[in-house]
Amino acid sequence: MTDTNTEDPIRHESTGRRGAFVIERDGRRVAELTYARDDGVAVVDHTWVEPALRGGKAARRLVEALVLWARAERIRLVPVCSYVRAVFARTPEYSDVQ
Repeated sequence: MTDTNTEDPIRHESTGRRGAFVIERDGRRVAELTYARDDGVAVVDHTWVEPALRGGKAARRLVEALVLWARAERIRLVPVCSYVRAVFARTPEYSDVQ
């Protein structure tokens, strides 16, 4: 299986206080990033990418979608997920949503 690319759309799902950014391929989920939202803050708690796609761009694209959403919603992100914490630590451009 090849890495996800800009052709693979990212979908945002939201139910109540829970939400996820997901990438699907051939009708099945191949990557996801989940969060819980409360009073202007979204706690990002999990990122998962199918093993065959790890090391590619899928997880990073999910974080980028999350950041764009947070900016549009004017909410702060609290990365509990270790992957998202690492991306935020090396991406100063995301400091506006932390």
